[in-house]
Amino acid sequence: MLRGIDPILSPDLLYTLAAMGHGDDIVIADANFPAESSAERVIRLDGLAATDVLKAVLSIMPLDPFVDDPARTMQVVGEPDAIPPVVAEFQTIIDKTADHTAQIASVERFAFYDVARQAFAIVQTGERRLYGNIILKKGVVGP
Repeated sequence: MLRGIDPILSPDLLYTLAAMGHGDDIVIADANFPAESSAERVIRLDGLAATDVLKAVLSIMPLDPFVDDPARTMQVVGEPDAIPPVVAEFQTIIDKTADHTAQIASVERFAFYDVARQAFAIVQTGERRLYGNIILKKGVVGP
């Protein structure tokens, strides 16, 4: 155990977040996401909500302030302007927790999968709400 570190942040996840560089992406994915077939690095956090994992990750990882969309979610198929409740909750968490707040951008489903395949890692959660997936771009930790 460590003081001041959310216990959701497992040793594997802490290592991954520390190993990531500025501009690298990490995916926090729901239970339905094809993580194992999409990435070499998959960290499993079964039983945890994606929203709880997002809050824990943002407590120690900065979002990239130098890009337009440091946080992206998957569009609802057939309703690209819809905002699922889990995505609304993601936005609230970013607004309250991130050091660099940002509006979440939405990405078409298959384009989201393409970006996820290029991510540094995917964190597979136990999130059961549909569209409970978010991609975060890591920012710089200043001096």
